[in-house]
Amino acid sequence: MLQAVPNDLPKTIAEPPMIDEQSQLTFQPWIKRSAGRKSDGATVVFPHAGGAAAAYRAFAAALAAGGADVYVVQYPQRADRLTHPAPDTIEELAAQLFDAGEWTRLGPLKLFGHCMGAVIAFEFARVAEAKGADVRSLWVSASQAPCTIATSPRLPTAEAEVIANMVDLGGTDERLLADEDFVDLLVRAVRADYLAFNRYACGDDVQLRADVHTVGGRNDHRVSEDMLRRWATHAGGAFTLSLFDGGHFYINDHLDAVAELVNDV
Repeated sequence: MLQAVPNDLPKTIAEPPMIDEQSQLTFQPWIKRSAGRKSDGATVVFPHAGGAAAAYRAFAAALAAGGADVYVVQYPQRADRLTHPAPDTIEELAAQLFDAGEWTRLGPLKLFGHCMGAVIAFEFARVAEAKGADVRSLWVSASQAPCTIATSPRLPTAEAEVIANMVDLGGTDERLLADEDFVDLLVRAVRADYLAFNRYACGDDVQLRADVHTVGGRNDHRVSEDMLRRWATHAGGAFTLSLFDGGHFYINDHLDAVAELVNDV
């Protein structure tokens, strides 16, 4: 039998709603956040050359579903940063991205960069470590090592050559390349990234304190397994190599598996 509750008993005070601490931090609006299941730390994603944050929405969702919050950065000259001037160097871009958010307050960071994004993530890690951020690991996807870039062939910047290079890399729907407006925007972004990349140089004596984990496609004709292994030069901690079936954009066919790998290590 239910019993009556005396009116003079103290009323239950509702507990205040839980506050998502990371949502209270300050980041530029062009840094896209996906709330994760874990409260400690974050994963920061750096797109490939010419890539926008929106292209990594599905990957960010896969990472967030099994891990911490995910932040995808946006480079200048595309999407909601279309009018932002392009930095001259990768180092300048990385410094700007670090200054765009309260990264040091997020806890341990995992950085994930695809192709040129891996080099930007590497330079971001150097800035972050110098400024006291806790960078636990750098995840390198389909990218040559920083120490090899200065002696590599320069990337094209003329429109026809840029388009041909994008087709060769894969990852871009060729039907979109028939759209002049899309091509104009794509070439604008790619050219800005390639110009900065062509100016980049890094010695083989530069090491991060963080672990370095490399991931690639077994059939990537642009970045071989040996090229991925050169990243060990820059690893002050552990170094690993993982390969998936596919080419340069193997990740598009293995979003969940790559996300699980990043979250579990």
